[in-house]
Amino acid sequence: MKIYTKTGDNGTTALYGGTRVLKNDLRIEAYGTVDELNSYLGLIRDQKEAVKERLFLIEIQKNLFHVGAILATPPEKAVLKNGKQRLDIAKMTSEQLLEQAMDEMNENLPEMTHFVLPGGQSIVSYCHVARCICRRAERFIVALHQEEEVAPAVLKYINRLSDYLFVLARKFAFENEVEEIKWIP
Repeated sequence: MKIYTKTGDNGTTALYGGTRVLKNDLRIEAYGTVDELNSYLGLIRDQKEAVKERLFLIEIQKNLFHVGAILATPPEKAVLKNGKQRLDIAKMTSEQLLEQAMDEMNENLPEMTHFVLPGGQSIVSYCHVARCICRRAERFIVALHQEEEVAPAVLKYINRLSDYLFVLARKFAFENEVEEIKWIP
């Protein structure tokens, strides 16, 4: 299978179902940013400090592929002839699992009293970069949702994921005895 098709040489790409749109279409920005986030999660997962989180991060990456597929599907192609959704959002790991993971991590972390500056160690910084990419993806998804409905579960999941990445950064900082530098205005 060839990777290059040359069909995008004019600045367009195909959505699921064949509809062609410009590569800077809001839908493309949304799922492209989700893809960027997914790549960063792979970078985090590859760090030696992330051994315990590796399987959970893989599940999140699978969910992000699911989110990308949902975002790449125009509303008119999302519903099958029998009325069922083409992509079942229920197959995604729920935001409740992200909440549970955050609650477990927070049990061992010192209480937050201030904002903290990102950084201190590579894996901590990677988590913060991923959190920022996640927030950017969320902004694109919200903008898309203003134009056409996006499944509420997608919005909720992406919002919760950015929270998870923040807590994960704090966990790595704590476990590796990296000082969190407080921002004190």
